[in-house]
Amino acid sequence: MTLFVGLGNPGPQYENTRHNIGFRVIDKLVDDFGAREISKTSFHGKLYRSSNALFLKPTTFMNLSGKSVQAVKQFFKVELEDIIVIHDDIDLPFGAVRFKRGGGHGGHNGLKSLDASIGKAYLRVRVGVDKPEHKSQVAEYVLHDFSAEESEHIGQLIEHVAHAAKALVQEELNSVKSLYSLKSTEGLYR
Repeated sequence: MTLFVGLGNPGPQYENTRHNIGFRVIDKLVDDFGAREISKTSFHGKLYRSSNALFLKPTTFMNLSGKSVQAVKQFFKVELEDIIVIHDDIDLPFGAVRFKRGGGHGGHNGLKSLDASIGKAYLRVRVGVDKPEHKSQVAEYVLHDFSAEESEHIGQLIEHVAHAAKALVQEELNSVKSLYSLKSTEGLYR
């Protein structure tokens, strides 16, 4: 059983923010798989299931995402290597997409929480959201909506990341890297 996790914050005020790109990809996957909601209070998130996959949007807020992922992982006995986490990454330009297993959290509070709760060996789908001019602006920046220009590409970016996430279940990581890694949104239009 594969567990897809999208990182983000609950609530309509965060819906279109950079930090919530993971939630938006999960919404797309839930639609694509025709998954049905099976949430429980003990999961601390919105959980959906299709025949062979789980899709989770933690509702603990970003900084406590690990609490939700750990609860679902334990309940369904999901192996760490079968967890795919989709998250925003300020160290990548907008529209860049990268994949890796394990590694550091790069200051991302959602990843810090996951690492502390379940370990680091899960697969990561890193979606570039660019970074603000000054480091002191990071917290505010990731909680802002995408710009009008970025929003023009967001639908295609979400679709691309959803395809890549599905491919991670069937193909080797290196194969997915070569097929789906992007340097920017320009790669979406090849």
